[in-house]
Amino acid sequence: MVKFTSKEIRDIIISMLVIALVFAYVFGGRNINVALTLMPITLIAVGLGFVLHELAHKFVAIKYGFYAEYKMWVEGLFLALVTTFVLGVVFAAPGAVYIHGYHIRDDQNGKISIAGPLTNIGLTLMFLGLLATPLASSQIIFEIGYLGASVNSFLAVFNLIPLSVLDGAKVFRWNPFIWIVTMGIALGFTLSLMFGLLI
Repeated sequence: MVKFTSKEIRDIIISMLVIALVFAYVFGGRNINVALTLMPITLIAVGLGFVLHELAHKFVAIKYGFYAEYKMWVEGLFLALVTTFVLGVVFAAPGAVYIHGYHIRDDQNGKISIAGPLTNIGLTLMFLGLLATPLASSQIIFEIGYLGASVNSFLAVFNLIPLSVLDGAKVFRWNPFIWIVTMGIALGFTLSLMFGLLI
């Protein structure tokens, strides 16, 4: 059964708000007033991707019988605020799901890890689907769809980089072929959106 502690809910909400704020500030041309008006859009487009990515890790870990809890990184959130408001570049490390239990096999660790990027790929498809509907004629809906698809595909690519602290290293260790296919899909979406091939 999936349970959330009050501290975990607090950490998720704070992390989500900070992530939405820093992206809103950058997309708003580093204008705090514009950023505040963009917050509802970035909460949906970016915050949703962040939260569901982490919850995917949690749900799969619990399925395997492990205890999993999201914890924010205060230092990472502070770094995100500093780099965004001083340099105008988002460098966010808001937190992670901590998994506790006895020996975690490579296949279990790989499946827990790939759940996050797969969630972002699924959200990319969802936001692209939104852009294909008549609703996208609305400027707000278009911004949500485009930003949601772009950020989520990038989050999938970034997290699949095979470095030890990221999901990609554990996925690659478990199954290099699945890593290649998943990275290829995520990278394909990211580059296509970057060059306007899907819009």
